[in-house]
Amino acid sequence: MAPRLLSALGWAGFNLVMLWALLFLAGVVVPRTVDGPHRVGTLPAVVVDLALLGLFALQHSVLARRSVKARLRAWVPAALERTAYVLATDLVLALLFSLWEPFGGRVWAVPSFGWVLWVVYGAGWVLAVVSTHAIDQLELTGLRQAGWGRPVEPDGGLQTTGLYAVVRHPLMTGLIVVFWATPTMSASHLLFAGAATAYVVLGTRFEERDLRRSFGAAYDDYAARVPALVPGLRR
Repeated sequence: MAPRLLSALGWAGFNLVMLWALLFLAGVVVPRTVDGPHRVGTLPAVVVDLALLGLFALQHSVLARRSVKARLRAWVPAALERTAYVLATDLVLALLFSLWEPFGGRVWAVPSFGWVLWVVYGAGWVLAVVSTHAIDQLELTGLRQAGWGRPVEPDGGLQTTGLYAVVRHPLMTGLIVVFWATPTMSASHLLFAGAATAYVVLGTRFEERDLRRSFGAAYDDYAARVPALVPGLRR
């Protein structure tokens, strides 16, 4: 029962953090937003924000490595391996959103067509959420590994249809859209968008290295046919 409850907690945290991110980037409802009121000077704010972004990148990258997963299996049951990763990510993102320090002024603004960018922002979130279901959100968040629904299939097969026939990482494409789609870009929002986009681009390269190990020539053929993040843009 405990693995199922922990995995349910991880799933709930995942969806709560996704909603928190939507509000944080849109600058509504939550007390701290990506470009809200300034609380400290620019230099301390930049240091805090870079530390928070670095903590996320470190946690998300290190815990995803196969060698680290192998070591963690000495303490974490296989059924909870994914749940532990999801809970750690939930915690780090909660810290990022609750401790973020806005700074600087406006970098650019598009007041006349701001509503268009909000539509694009919403479309980016729809793409991101739909993508989590396309690759099986239960497995992505650790629920299936802990006994919810049918068992996880070995290697799960290579997903190449639907959204994955358009780009290889539709979830990441959706996230990049929401990072940048805003009618008013502040300096702190620009830092967040730039750092997060750089991490997505770098992270997909590491993820693809693991996918090539798992699927071999089949993944090479898929990558040769389908662009990584931008439809129509090769590689």
